[in-house]
Amino acid sequence: MDTTISKTADACHSTFDPIGFLQKVVSIDSCDPPGGELEIARLVHEQLLTLGVASELDEFLPGRANVLGRIRGTGEKSAIVLSSHMDTVPVGTVSWKRPPFSGETDGGRLYGRGATDMKGALVSMIGAAGSLAKKAHQLKGDVILAFTAGESANLLGARRFIEQGLKDEIGAFLCGEPSGLDVIIVEKAALWLRATATGRLGHVSGAAGINAIDVTHEFLGRLKGVELDCPPHPLLDEPTIRVGRIEGGSAVNLTPDHCIVDFDIRLPPGVDHLRIVRQIEGIAPENVRISILDFKPAVESLPDDDFVQLCSEVCTRHRGESPAIKGVSYYSDGTVLLEGLSVPFAIIGPGELGLSGQPDESVSIDNVLKAVNIYEDVALAWLS
Repeated sequence: MDTTISKTADACHSTFDPIGFLQKVVSIDSCDPPGGELEIARLVHEQLLTLGVASELDEFLPGRANVLGRIRGTGEKSAIVLSSHMDTVPVGTVSWKRPPFSGETDGGRLYGRGATDMKGALVSMIGAAGSLAKKAHQLKGDVILAFTAGESANLLGARRFIEQGLKDEIGAFLCGEPSGLDVIIVEKAALWLRATATGRLGHVSGAAGINAIDVTHEFLGRLKGVELDCPPHPLLDEPTIRVGRIEGGSAVNLTPDHCIVDFDIRLPPGVDHLRIVRQIEGIAPENVRISILDFKPAVESLPDDDFVQLCSEVCTRHRGESPAIKGVSYYSDGTVLLEGLSVPFAIIGPGELGLSGQPDESVSIDNVLKAVNIYEDVALAWLS
């Protein structure tokens, strides 16, 4: 399916209640898998139009949709992209104290899956866009709102934007992933590998065969002891290896002849991921084959970059204190949208680090409101 709805904003503008709107989008289940961002995308699309922002809704797969908003400037400068995603990770099996899609508020916080990662930022960017639409005459370049589907797993929406040519327009990239309103300037690369162990079928009543699960167990023991050959980074912790999925065997009384392990490796910028693959292959038993599932490159700006300095100054003004300059282990849509580009990049989000994917996920209401002003002021200053 490829359904794109493009509309130009009406001349009139409307007021916007960020917290009320956040409650609406948190109440909509957009967990990935399976996704299903379309309902949120429609709500966001219509809200942008109501605020006077031109918007396109693109349902590129059944139930999977992006929204592209645009406030046109004079064209003297390249566009700034405000990036957010509309999907969330699953709720999980641990009990929540509050219903995960309630959007309840208590003690200055709003609760629900996606409140921190990253519907809070999505709503703040919409609020900023509503204000910026009234000041379009001050903008020397476009403000583009790139709201995606499927970021949490395989970046479906960002890859769709690349197909449509968005990458060519990016002059600066401000992402709303969780940061606690600190300024993040580097995110790790994500290398997803699969180890496939091959054995030989056997039966308890006959030949034992070769147990692929036992082979996998041996491999995992070796993997646990691997020290990845990576240089240290001043803003990042050590590289990590995390096993995420294991599948093997067909019956309790048959020796399994096949077992797979999928695992995630996070790396600092500048590391040749193929060299890491070779390192993992070097510790694998003879009958274990290593293959690449995906590679998401690292993204980095330097602390003295003009855009980073601007982001820091704006955050200081609205927070009343200087933000920390940090690095993170997660990836964002920037990993594919910025690949091969040399453009300013930063992450500022109202959500807190460490709350993504947790039970009783929540976001500070004050942070969401401050983020509205931060996004607006960064865009205005950058495009002045």
